[in-house]
Amino acid sequence: MSTPLILLADDEPHITHVMARAVRMAGFDVITAEDGEEAYELAAERLPDLIVTDLQMPYMSGIELAEKLCGREELAKIPVILLSARGYVVSEDSQHMKNVRLTLEKPFSAKFVIEQIRTLLDERSGGEEGAGKEAA
Repeated sequence: MSTPLILLADDEPHITHVMARAVRMAGFDVITAEDGEEAYELAAERLPDLIVTDLQMPYMSGIELAEKLCGREELAKIPVILLSARGYVVSEDSQHMKNVRLTLEKPFSAKFVIEQIRTLLDERSGGEEGAGKEAA
């Protein structure tokens, strides 16, 4: 079995750097993007196992990224974790997109995000169709 590939997208380089290091140390392969457009291109090219994306980014937001992923069959089932700034309200419609599995408010701990990545990857390997989304 190959090492899961995680795509991290955030326009704040320090967050991307810290998260990429932590995710690599947890045993995952990592690719990073600075905005939603770059993240979409990387997702289409590399087909990551999971995407962690900031909600508010230039060119294409995390929500727009998740929506665009849903438009392509090979990308639609990639689980997405949205990272939201404190106090930023994520619309109910966005929270119910099939690929958006979790929304986390900043600040967050890298350890907690890694735990969530592991949980979502375990769910995905146990069944491709949204195992546990409503229970979360």
